[in-house]
Amino acid sequence: MDYKDYNDYELLEYIYEGSEEANNIIIKKYEPLIIKVATKMLPFCKNNGLEKSDLVQEGMIGLNHAIERYQEMENILFYTYARKCIERKILSVVIASNRNKNKILNESISYDDENNFLNKFIKSEDFNPEETLINIELEETLRKKIKEALTDLEEQVFTLLISGFNYKEISEILDKDEKSIDNAMQRIKSKIKGIINK
Repeated sequence: MDYKDYNDYELLEYIYEGSEEANNIIIKKYEPLIIKVATKMLPFCKNNGLEKSDLVQEGMIGLNHAIERYQEMENILFYTYARKCIERKILSVVIASNRNKNKILNESISYDDENNFLNKFIKSEDFNPEETLINIELEETLRKKIKEALTDLEEQVFTLLISGFNYKEISEILDKDEKSIDNAMQRIKSKIKGIINK
């Protein structure tokens, strides 16, 4: 069996029937894409302990996820879905490792609005554990509401920003120009202020 002799859908059918050989072929077929995405993300892994092989491994996990879940998808090409799963899986491990590296940046969400509860909490001098727990719950609720209000692009920008990436890095990671990232950020800020003011 050679992957050039089969399209993705034929290989997927064989995989769903239990063919290990078809599974190995589709992995071989998508390996160059995984390596390309891993190579693109490598510059954002400085000093966080991740190597290219780690990113490739995460990409493989993303591909396996795509293979397992593709039957549930409608009106989407397997290549498109697989690429998205690969990119998201690699990106998630980079974000997680940078969160650990920049933990202080990620303990809170920073907004320009001086009246929001997070700023009051951070600046509070009469700190107590009960208040801390209440504010953690409020922050989790706020994060959930924010994610529900954001488009896919806005959520990616927001996640990367609170994970310590700057506009230039975000534009490179998402393959968008900095103006698009800035526009998305302005929409995010507007939505967040709307949520906080409710």
